[in-house]
Amino acid sequence: MKGRIEAIVGAQWGDEGKGRVVDSLGSRVDIFARYQGGANAGHTVIVDGTKYVFHLLPSGMLYPCKTCIIGNGVVIDPDQLLTELRELQDQGKDRARLIISGAAHVVMPYHKLLDRAQESLRGKGRKIGTTGRGIGPAYVDKYSRCGIRVEDLLDGDILREKLEYNLEEKNLQLTKIYGGKPLSFDEVYEKSLQWGKAMGPYVGDASLVIDEALREGKNVLFEGAQGTLLDIDHGTYPYVTSSSPIAAGGCVGLGVGPGAVDRVIGVVKAYCTRVGEGPFPTEDTGPAGERLRENGGEFGATTGRPRRCGWLDMVALRYAVRVNGMSSIALTKLDVLTGFDRIAVCTAYLADGIRHDHFPSGVSLQEKAEPQYIYMEGWKEDLTGCREYSELPAQARAYVEYIEKTVGVPVNLIGVGPGREQTILRNF
Repeated sequence: MKGRIEAIVGAQWGDEGKGRVVDSLGSRVDIFARYQGGANAGHTVIVDGTKYVFHLLPSGMLYPCKTCIIGNGVVIDPDQLLTELRELQDQGKDRARLIISGAAHVVMPYHKLLDRAQESLRGKGRKIGTTGRGIGPAYVDKYSRCGIRVEDLLDGDILREKLEYNLEEKNLQLTKIYGGKPLSFDEVYEKSLQWGKAMGPYVGDASLVIDEALREGKNVLFEGAQGTLLDIDHGTYPYVTSSSPIAAGGCVGLGVGPGAVDRVIGVVKAYCTRVGEGPFPTEDTGPAGERLRENGGEFGATTGRPRRCGWLDMVALRYAVRVNGMSSIALTKLDVLTGFDRIAVCTAYLADGIRHDHFPSGVSLQEKAEPQYIYMEGWKEDLTGCREYSELPAQARAYVEYIEKTVGVPVNLIGVGPGREQTILRNF
């Protein structure tokens, strides 16, 4: 019997609660596989009242006897990864088997310096809102074919050859263009060897492990970082991340054919948030937006930055359903909407006097987009104790069913609180 692959993808601008959804589904999964992004992502999981924030480790690390994979599509900051592992070990929570693809690229010290220097040079009005974690420059080196991969950290001779070339170029950029100080080859080389020694026991062939698991009838969960509207090709470019968070990115980032994916689950927050710069048509900068931020604890897991908040955007959601081929929706943070007398939902945009029912491809139109709202009746009841769909108030059920009808995809999971147990499953 062949196993199944389900892909978890963010349907908005990230921070939808993917880690919490992955954790909720963990009991039915054998392998958790992270496929793109880097330490610029933060997945928050709460188990038994304890909060865990993973930037690189898959959310399934908290499940015993599972396998967790970091795929070739991820760019890895070794210091961050080893810190996360050490923290889990100190708490006795390193229960899963970890496999790191040898083909994954490494975020080197010069990548972080270049990331911050480049963002600073852009000046006000042109900033992208990068986290400064070196993710973009690491992907640049990957596609310039000069990147250092995890497997290179295990071979001192290959590492020396690549690092000598890279540092010569990067030090010129740091000193001549950005006025910074050069990095020492010996210091970076020795640190890299230490990384290789620490990471070596985890290095393996992620694609082969997944293939063998599927043949054995095991179930695999692809775990994306960020969200559809931050995709390098399909997001609000240039205010995007440097990788492809959409479902197709899972196949590339783990070495799996697209025909092997059985279901794509889009994680949708019951409202919208965004961190950093870029267009956000339904952003509410008034009391309602502030209330969403406070009620939802909307502060970045990676940077701590306050998230921009606004109402659910159905134009963007229909787009996300299309580009991901979503077959299921996990709706998170429905409880945050409790207490609003009425809830706004964007159904179309108005830009330059023209109505747009479909998400515009150009950033100029996205920035001009004026949301066209309908308003739905709110509810006062506390949802955090609900465990069955029938226990939700009628107005909350109407909100869920409106989403299903508008995008043509069933809402099979509903989050009514941050805990693993605060989940309603419907025909899942």
